[in-house]
Amino acid sequence: MISCREIMDLLPHRYPFLLVDRILELEPGKRIVGVKNVTINEPFFQGHFPGHPVMPGVLIIESIAQVGGILALKTMGGGKRIAYFGGIDNAKFRRMVLPGDQLRIEVDIIAHKGPVWKMHGEAKVGGVVAAKADVSATIPDVPVPEPERNWE
Repeated sequence: MISCREIMDLLPHRYPFLLVDRILELEPGKRIVGVKNVTINEPFFQGHFPGHPVMPGVLIIESIAQVGGILALKTMGGGKRIAYFGGIDNAKFRRMVLPGDQLRIEVDIIAHKGPVWKMHGEAKVGGVVAAKADVSATIPDVPVPEPERNWE
C-alpha cells in the first residue's frame, strides 16, 4: 500500500488537484489500484450542479490519469521525474459519482514504448464502473528540477 505522503513524493499535485488518496495494489509494469474518497467538502461541488453535487467527469478521468502516472513512475523506479498527461481515448461515463462515494481506480498498462505509456483505467463505485478511458502519459528521460520558491 502506498500512502498519501508517498503519493505526494511521486506526483507534483497538491490540494485541490491531488485526486488519489492511496494506492491499494501495485504490480509494477502491469497494474495498479488506487482510491479517491469523494467528500462533500471537495471544492468542485460548490460550482458543479449546486444543490445536486456530482463529481465532474473530467476530474474522474484525471484521477485515472494520476493513478496511471504513479504506475508508470513506480515501474521506472520512482525518482524525480514527472508524468505529463498525453491523451484520452475511448472515455465513457456510466454513472454519477456523488459525495460519500469511494472511487476505486484500476489501471492496466496497454503499451509502453520509450517515454510514452498507454494505459486503460476504470473508476468504480461499489464495483460498478462510473467511468473508463484509455489514457496516455509521457515521462521524459530527464529528472525534474526542484521548483524555485520565490515567496517574497
